[in-house]
Amino acid sequence: MYNRIRMLFMLATSMVMAAAWPALAQDKPRPGGELVFAVPSEPPSYDGHQEETFGLIHPVAPHYNTLLRVDPSDKTGTKPVGDLAESWTVSSDQKTYTFRLRRGVKFHDGADMSSRDVKASYDKILNPPAGVKSLRKAAYQAVEAIETPDAHTIVFRLKWPESSFLLNLSSPWNFIYKADTLAKDPRWYEKNINGTGPFTFVEHVKGSHWVGKKNASYWDKGKPYLDGYRAVFITSSSAQVAAVRGERAHIQFRGFTPADRDSLVKALDSKIAVQESPWDCVLMVAMHHEKKPFNDKRFRRALTLALDRYTASKNLSRIAIVRDVAGIQVPGTPWATPPEDLEKLAGYGKDIKAARAEARQLLKEAGVPEGYAFTFKNRGIPQPYEPLGIWLIDQWKQIGLNVKQEIVEASAYHPMLKRGDFEAAMDFQCGFIVEPDLDIARFLTNSDANYGKHQDKVIDELYVKQARATSPDERRKVLREFEKRLLDEEVHVLYTLQWHRIIPHSAKVKGWTITPSHYLNNQLDTVWLAQ
Repeated sequence: MYNRIRMLFMLATSMVMAAAWPALAQDKPRPGGELVFAVPSEPPSYDGHQEETFGLIHPVAPHYNTLLRVDPSDKTGTKPVGDLAESWTVSSDQKTYTFRLRRGVKFHDGADMSSRDVKASYDKILNPPAGVKSLRKAAYQAVEAIETPDAHTIVFRLKWPESSFLLNLSSPWNFIYKADTLAKDPRWYEKNINGTGPFTFVEHVKGSHWVGKKNASYWDKGKPYLDGYRAVFITSSSAQVAAVRGERAHIQFRGFTPADRDSLVKALDSKIAVQESPWDCVLMVAMHHEKKPFNDKRFRRALTLALDRYTASKNLSRIAIVRDVAGIQVPGTPWATPPEDLEKLAGYGKDIKAARAEARQLLKEAGVPEGYAFTFKNRGIPQPYEPLGIWLIDQWKQIGLNVKQEIVEASAYHPMLKRGDFEAAMDFQCGFIVEPDLDIARFLTNSDANYGKHQDKVIDELYVKQARATSPDERRKVLREFEKRLLDEEVHVLYTLQWHRIIPHSAKVKGWTITPSHYLNNQLDTVWLAQ
């Protein structure tokens, strides 16, 4: 059995290496065909500016363009390239960004796209009208003004330099809408589609499917390659796997488990390809700082010292969608913590016996008795919440704690976190782009996502300092200080393991590259189907 699993793993790994690279010279894009993909959930509305689920991005993104996008061939998910912007310049003080827009771009209704449409879209994001929701308004606090000197130029003026600004403009959520439509009804896009993207809208049948067809007038000549696409809504994980195995779907863009991958490789052999990547998602333990003994950083430090993250990585990665031991950024990306620095943080050293001995001593110093009991609340979702919850409870048992797990139904989970109705609870972070400003803002004192209610002016100051750093080396230095403060000195939260994204797909699917975010690379303009 071990040898067979090892053989399957080697086969899957070889497929990852083969599939990870852009199409080779002999793999010339072939026009035609319909891409069919499974989507585990449906969009609550059609408006990207106000939603945050892949259930919107996967079926809806192909209808739209954004000002910038993340390079669809960049595996790190951190390289901004032009989408509707043809080129751009940045002033020497890094406070003025001037974008030249592509000419000849049309909305699906035939209207010309201009800088007025881009400005109206960002005005809606930055300053939504009364009754209109914008989930990403806070990401653009640095913007002082948006100007349109002519129909094909748009200028963003900032109050201060911001390292993340170009990637922020590459957000896959920032669809460019038609200004005239927004002026008449700012909520029109919640129920209707009219973009400039590579595919036009055909139909959405709730509970069944979403269909788009090739935009014959698309501005990027020669694209898209596909005649169209069909998103099939399938909530059951086993049914999604069955759809790929039965070749009724080419791909599911969110991710499958290691067991699902192995079963598909076994069943389909050369008909399946596998792409894998670190995932910009992580489960964390939120600890309520206003409740004893979680208000004592010695207790919180003991909880992180108890965790043998490296052994967990080896074992849990076989059964769950987690793998890498990481700090506050995704491994292998520009701002990630080097392993040698990570090992200096509490709970990240390789000597687990010494770590647990220190943990027990800290519990004594904090006045926490042997066998102390508390309740850990976990989200009622199997992957990867269930295996990680079981692991955490076992690890804390190793230092003499008696922890009970309470499963909270998924729909009730966020309200529970927001109320602060917990001692310790599983929290999660999933980013749409690998960028510190977006991934760590939740730890600011006044953040709505600071569920543990910690108050730390040092964290707040370090966040601003890294965000405004103009030198990459200086920014890395500040990020390491932020990380040490967050995870070691104060232990405001506990990081578990980085999620690991696994996409087994039909070998016919070409021109699609996995990234660390399941929100990226879903315009489908580069995708084509081999015969």
